[in-house]
Amino acid sequence: MKDTQRITTTSLFIAMGILLPMAFHMTGGPGAGRIFLPMHIPVFLAGFLAGPTVGVTTGIVTPLLSSFLTGMPVLTPTAPMMAIELGVFGLVAGILYRRQGQSLVVSLVAAMLCGRVIYGLVGAFLLPLIGLEQVPVWMPLTTAVTSSWPGLLIQLLLIPPVVRAAENMPVFSSVGTEGSER
Repeated sequence: MKDTQRITTTSLFIAMGILLPMAFHMTGGPGAGRIFLPMHIPVFLAGFLAGPTVGVTTGIVTPLLSSFLTGMPVLTPTAPMMAIELGVFGLVAGILYRRQGQSLVVSLVAAMLCGRVIYGLVGAFLLPLIGLEQVPVWMPLTTAVTSSWPGLLIQLLLIPPVVRAAENMPVFSSVGTEGSER
């Protein structure tokens, strides 16, 4: 993938990652982001369609830039923690699907779990070091099941058909070749 194409593609996914949560917050209120996880969708799509480099970059930049531009997520400590979590989402999705040829659903579920576990580890071990309240390691996984299940369901139902459809589009068939086994 050419550098210009990679930058343009990454920028597109970052823009989607900022705009989609804004739409959810306008229609569903301030808690809609925690329930529906709209920022996660463009990050997963970036990893699946454009590879791990675009996925991890989109995942790290999106919550930080969104925090500065919109105030969502809160800059400290949520945005940096989400940057790590979403970076892992994009990286794992891109590596498993694009480079290792795993199935889309297996790659999606694995990326979801890896990102949530990393988020929990960051909360449990790093937050106390900066003087903030410790988050139990298991909290992101239980939160995903208890309060974020609508967002997880949306991701499981929406992402696979969108990726399959986009892979047939000329723009993404050439973009998604970074390390691709497909």
